[in-house]
Amino acid sequence: MARIAGVDLPRNKHVNIALTYIYGIGNPRSARILSTAGVDPNKKVQDLNEDEVNRIRQVIESEGDVEGDLRKDISMHIKRLIEIGSYRGYRHRRNLPVRGQRTHTNARTRKGPRKGTVANKKKAAAKT
Repeated sequence: MARIAGVDLPRNKHVNIALTYIYGIGNPRSARILSTAGVDPNKKVQDLNEDEVNRIRQVIESEGDVEGDLRKDISMHIKRLIEIGSYRGYRHRRNLPVRGQRTHTNARTRKGPRKGTVANKKKAAAKT
């Protein structure tokens, strides 16, 4: 099993798809990494030899942040927005959508399950 950037890559997938299991690497970046490392994107992870894995690892390290470092940077950016009191920081602090989406009806993923109003209506209806 190939382990790159602290992530075990799935053995039975193509390398270009398996690299996307690493946080911060999507399809375009995966293709760029493989072309730089000189590895066939259609090769399965289980068929890679140690030399190819090491070349991929070196390219990822040279390109920039992935996994823990990237997560840390993003959380620091969000903390900075909260500390300076910007509108985006306020939205992060309140767990509301940050990028201008409507919240009157949608945004249930960000806001969480609906709170209380249905339960109160049921109690009021039962009393009468």
